[in-house]
Amino acid sequence: MAIRQLSKEQVRDWTLEQKDRWWRDNVFRGDMPQLTVRSALTGMILGGLLSLTNLYVGIRTGWTLGVGITSVILSFAAFKLLSRAGLGAEMTLLENNAMQSIATAAGYMTGPLISSIAAYMLITGTVIPMHQTIIWIVALSLLGVLFAFPLKRRYINDEQMPFPEGRAAGVVMDSLHSGTGADGLFKARLLAASASISALVEILRNTHFMTLIRAPFLQLPHYYDDFIYRFATPAIQGSPLRDLTVRADTSLVMVAAGGLMGVRTGLSLILGAVINYVFLAPALIHRGIIAGASFKSITMWALWGGVAMMTTASLFAFFAKPAVIAAAFRGLVRRRDAAADVLKDIELPMGVFVVGIPLVGGLCVFLGHIFFQVSWWMGIIAIPLVFVFTLIAVNSTGLTSITPTGALGKLTQLTFSVIAPGNITTNIMTAGITGEVAGNASNLLMDIKPGYMLGGKPRHQAVGHVLGILAGAVLSVPVFYQIFHGDVSLLTSEKLPMPSAQVWRAVAEVLTKGLDFLHPSARWAILIGGVLGIAFEVAARVSKGRFPISGVGMGLAFILPFSDSLAMATGAFAFWLAGRRFGTGGTRGHRIFVENHETVCAGGIAGGALVGIVLIVLETLG
Repeated sequence: MAIRQLSKEQVRDWTLEQKDRWWRDNVFRGDMPQLTVRSALTGMILGGLLSLTNLYVGIRTGWTLGVGITSVILSFAAFKLLSRAGLGAEMTLLENNAMQSIATAAGYMTGPLISSIAAYMLITGTVIPMHQTIIWIVALSLLGVLFAFPLKRRYINDEQMPFPEGRAAGVVMDSLHSGTGADGLFKARLLAASASISALVEILRNTHFMTLIRAPFLQLPHYYDDFIYRFATPAIQGSPLRDLTVRADTSLVMVAAGGLMGVRTGLSLILGAVINYVFLAPALIHRGIIAGASFKSITMWALWGGVAMMTTASLFAFFAKPAVIAAAFRGLVRRRDAAADVLKDIELPMGVFVVGIPLVGGLCVFLGHIFFQVSWWMGIIAIPLVFVFTLIAVNSTGLTSITPTGALGKLTQLTFSVIAPGNITTNIMTAGITGEVAGNASNLLMDIKPGYMLGGKPRHQAVGHVLGILAGAVLSVPVFYQIFHGDVSLLTSEKLPMPSAQVWRAVAEVLTKGLDFLHPSARWAILIGGVLGIAFEVAARVSKGRFPISGVGMGLAFILPFSDSLAMATGAFAFWLAGRRFGTGGTRGHRIFVENHETVCAGGIAGGALVGIVLIVLETLG
């Protein structure tokens, strides 16, 4: 069934009251079950599990991935099969939507763990007690919910912003529930097949597990080049390639992640990795500037240029669109129409925000003070910044599905380097407040978009988002702590590179300590990286997106192991080639690798990442 929507002229010319009345009369499905016990439990379970995939990918790449479409397909297929077996009814369209709100909220809960929380522990050398971390990230996420819903009426109801990723989830749900279900089951089979293959590879390459089951003869090598080192040790200027991380990993998780990134990012990653690990690192190790050939030693030098490139590229791209920033503030001063009465029984009451924002905001300031020694005034100043940055982030997410959490965090770090010079922990944790709250608010609106398209009740999605927050925190935080087992030094190892946390730490150190503590070559790397980051973005704008290099992608390659960059580039190029090879519609290859390439990649990430997390935990326990 086609999703009903207003025309561009209606969006432009109608008042908010007219739009809300039209939506209630033509789209709203008030009698359809939505936030039921089974949709809540399914969303919490799937979201908790899928948050572990984000944790794994975030530890390896510094990025988090949306889990909404994956959860939609899994829940649809599961209840379809249960219905066919006579064990229950299928989920309704809006139950599936409520479920995806919960699951997606849970998936996003890993963001602070791989960035500000890990950076704080790296800087201080101390482990934050687990219960404090759970309380902290739940409080930040709840504040994001409270900031998001007052903006929902403006940016979704009135402006009708696309929120592309959320819209895609709405289209998928509509197609699954309005057809025969065959397409949904096909997607589910693809998801299961790619997940099973990726999970099997993770199991077969794990030495600890294969020894435990007494089947070492079936073990896959961790890297394709392992057999070479039985006979020789290839090196560059005396540094073995394996110590430089110039290797080909057998895992499929990063290959699948690369499939979602696009060929431009893939090219940027491999180019940056070659420059860093094949040319720069060996030469600097040979001269004694980098202390030995190891991932950690190389990264301690390389991250400065990489961070500079990522920072200038992301900030330039952000500020190069002043109309988006201006639109964020213009939306607030527009005349409010008398639409509250139209949806008064559907939208969350305004009193929730009027009371909730000061209360939860005050709680965040209090927790920041007692947990991280952020002064009262610094915490209080951070709350208005949350409001400003949330407006900007929501506009960016609404138009592009890209939430500039990293760029906004860096802006906060820059602000507090002036307000609180030399205070590195305040710099990190205040940036954590603004970046994570703004990101959570933007992502919540992305989750609400399909509910608006399909006629769901916003109140139910708000409650569901809170349930997802709790599920994600309760599951992902203990697993995160189990992974590094109280040893903070492991958070920057080759096994747990934590690139996002390294970026946060590096920016804080530069802003609070100054550049004098760096080797002169690293200072030159900062200058060159910063200039290149801007140059790449300028070239992309001038060429209208045709310039093949991404500053953020190339900068990231200086922080990741070469093997991860190679794997992601391989995935990006493989799916690009598949798109060209199976470009003609109607073929099975087109249906699998073009129409459902996101499904294939999501399965590869989910299966391998979930098993990978379990195996890491088993190793730390064993």
